[in-house]
Amino acid sequence: MIPFPSGRAFARALLVRRLSLTLAASALVAGPAIAQPSSASPAAEGELKPIDVVGRSESGAYHAEEAAGAKSDLPLRELPQSVRIVTRQAIDDLGATKLDDTLDYVGGVSRQNNFGGLWDNIAIRGLSGNENTGMATLFNGFSSNRGFNAPRDLAGVERIEFLKGTAAALYGSSEPGGTLNIVSKRPLWRSANSVEAYAGSQGLKRGAFDSTGPIGEDFAYRLNVAVEDRHSFRDFVSAKREVIAPAFTWKLGRDTVLEYSGEYLRHATPLDRGVVAVGNRLGAIPRSRFLGEPADGDVTVKNQTHQFILSHEWSSAWRSRLGLSYRETSLDGFSTEPTALLASGNLTRQRRYRDFSSNDMALQAELQGNVKTGAIEHELLFGVESFRFDMDTLMLRANPTTARPYAINIYNPVYGQLQPVPTANTDTLERQHNHAFYVQDAIKLSPEWRLVAGVRADNYRQSLLNRRNGVMTDQEPSSTSPRVGVSWLPAPQWTFYANAGRSFRPNTGSDVASNGFAPEKGRALELGAKWESADQRMGATAALFDIRKRNVLTADPLNPGYSSAAGEVRSRGLEFDLSGQVTKNWRVNASLVVNDVEVTKDNTLEVGGRLLNVPRVNGSVLAVYEDSFANGQRYGVGGGLTYVGKRLGQARTQAEASAGTPAFDLPAYATAKLVAYWRINPTLRATLDVDNLFDKTYYSSSYSRVWVTPGTPRTITVGLQAKF
Repeated sequence: MIPFPSGRAFARALLVRRLSLTLAASALVAGPAIAQPSSASPAAEGELKPIDVVGRSESGAYHAEEAAGAKSDLPLRELPQSVRIVTRQAIDDLGATKLDDTLDYVGGVSRQNNFGGLWDNIAIRGLSGNENTGMATLFNGFSSNRGFNAPRDLAGVERIEFLKGTAAALYGSSEPGGTLNIVSKRPLWRSANSVEAYAGSQGLKRGAFDSTGPIGEDFAYRLNVAVEDRHSFRDFVSAKREVIAPAFTWKLGRDTVLEYSGEYLRHATPLDRGVVAVGNRLGAIPRSRFLGEPADGDVTVKNQTHQFILSHEWSSAWRSRLGLSYRETSLDGFSTEPTALLASGNLTRQRRYRDFSSNDMALQAELQGNVKTGAIEHELLFGVESFRFDMDTLMLRANPTTARPYAINIYNPVYGQLQPVPTANTDTLERQHNHAFYVQDAIKLSPEWRLVAGVRADNYRQSLLNRRNGVMTDQEPSSTSPRVGVSWLPAPQWTFYANAGRSFRPNTGSDVASNGFAPEKGRALELGAKWESADQRMGATAALFDIRKRNVLTADPLNPGYSSAAGEVRSRGLEFDLSGQVTKNWRVNASLVVNDVEVTKDNTLEVGGRLLNVPRVNGSVLAVYEDSFANGQRYGVGGGLTYVGKRLGQARTQAEASAGTPAFDLPAYATAKLVAYWRINPTLRATLDVDNLFDKTYYSSSYSRVWVTPGTPRTITVGLQAKF
C-alpha cells in the first residue's frame, strides 16, 4: 500500500488539493496538459510493427517527435533547442532498470558524486548542480531533485527527456547546461498486463509487474510494481529496493480530465565511497574492496510522490492545466567514510549518522492557446507556479584523532573494530518559498521561420535555521530569466536554429558573517542544425554551445571552513546526436561530444583548471537488428559501445598548480555490451543482457583521491517476460 503524508503534512496537502480542485471547478486560469507524444511512429509497409503496450517493447522508435518538457506543440525538429529523448524502446533495448544505465548513451552527460550510491547526480554539458542534491530534475514537469532522492528506478517511466541548454524561462532554478524531465507511464484505454523476472550476476533478483486498462467508460488505471534484491561486486555491499507506481485517468466530463501519478520508492544499501588512489595511482587495491564498516548496516532512502493534474479544453484553441505535486523524502542510517590515506597504507575514517527529511509541495496553473495575427500564428503559454520546500537535516559525526584514528589498512583490511559514537555536527532547518510567473510565445512567422521567446520571474525566499547556535539566515534571491530562439526550415527535412537564455540557481548556506550567498547566474548561447528523415523515424542534431556561470561557491581564503560566491566557470563544445530506424530491421542510437569546461575565476581552485568528472570527449553507439524466423517467432540482437575520456578526479588548487603537483585524473575507458531477445510465442519472451562485455576495469566518477567509484565488472542478466 502506498504510504501517504501524515499529520500536519497530510492535512496541508489535502487542504491545498481541495482548494486546487475548487478553484479549477470555478474556471481558474490554468495551462496545457502535458503532452504525451507517442514513442513510436506508425510502421511503414514491410516493417515490423510494435506489438507491446506493457512490458519490454519491440519494434518501437528511438526517435521522438515531441517533448513534454518543452511545453509547446512545436515538433522537435522545429524547436530552436537541442533535446535528446531516451524512448521506452531505447530503455528496453539497453535492459535499463535505473537511470544510471542510460547515461552513457546520451551525449554530453557525465556522472558526478553519487553520494555513495544513494542517489543520481549528473552534469549536462559539463555543469552540475548542487554537489549534494544534484542538477535540476523534473518528474512530469514538476521539480523532483529537492530533498534526498534514491537512484531513479525505470519501472514506471515511459521516457527520459534531456532538455539541453537553459530551461529557466520555464522552470526557474536550474542549470544552464540542461534539465532532465522524467515522464511516467500513463494509463491505457485497453487492458494489458505483464510480469517480468530477472536473475543475473552478483546475485541479482528482480521482479516487475505492469497492469493497465479501463474501469468503465470514464476511468482507466495503471499500476507498476518492482522489487529488486542484488548483491554487488563490492565486498559487504548489497541493495534492496521496492517501487510502487500507481496512476489513473478520470474523464470528469467531455472536456475535463483528472490525472493522478504516484510513486513510492524505498532503497536500502550501505553508503559506499568506493576505493582510494595511492598518490595518483589507481588499481593499488582490488575494485571489490570495501573500506567502510559492515557493522554500520544500510542507509535507507524513502521517496513518495503524489501528483494531480486537472486539464480542461475550453475550445479548440484554448486549454488549461492545474497541477498539484506533493513529495516526501527521507534518508537515515550510519556510515563510515574515508578521510585521509597515510603512507603506511592506513586509511583514517570518519563515522557519521544521518537523519534527513524533507517535504515539497508545488502548485502550477497554466493556460495555453493558439491565436492568429494576420498571417502569423502564436502558441501562447501563461503560467504561475508556487512551491514550499522544508528540509530537516541532522548529522552526527565522529572525526578521527591521533589517539583514535578509526583507521583501516587498505592492503590488509580488518573489520569489526570498536566504533566511535558520533556527536552533533549539523542540525538545520531550511525553508524555501517561491512564487513565479512565466510566459512563452511560439510563433510561426512563415512556413520557413519559427520564433520561441519566453521569460520567467521568480520571487524566491529562503531561510536556514542553525539549531545548534540559534542563528537564522534569510535571503530573497529573486530573478528574471529570459530566453529567445529562432529556427529556419529551408527544406522539409532540415532546420537551422539559434538560441540564447539566462538561468539562476539559489545557493544554500551562509558565509562567515551568516549572510546568504548571491544566487548562481548563467547565460547560454547555442547554434545548431537538425535533420529528420522523410518518414520521421530517424533524426539527428548537431549543436555548438557556449555557457558561462558566475557566483559559484568557492572557499573563502580569509576564513577557512567558510565559502563565498566568487567563482566563475565556462563550458563550450560541440555535440552530435543521432537516433532512429535506419532500415526496416536496424535501429541505431549514437552520440559524440567534445566539451571544454574550465574554471575562469576562483579564490582557491586552479584558474584554467577543469571541472570534476567531465570528460573532454565522450561518445556512444547502440545498434539493434530485429527480424522474424520462418515460424513467425521474433528475435533481436545488438550491442553497444561507449567511450568516456579522461576526467579530473579531484579539484586542484592554485597552490598545487603553482607547485607543479600533478592533477589526479580518472583514466579514459571504453565498454561494450550485448543485448538479445527471443519471442518464444505471442505471450512469452526471453532476454539476455551482457554489460561490460570484456570485463574492463574502469572508474566512473570521483570526488577525491579517497572517494573513487569503480565501474561495475562484466554482468550477465537473463530475463523472462510474460503478457496476459
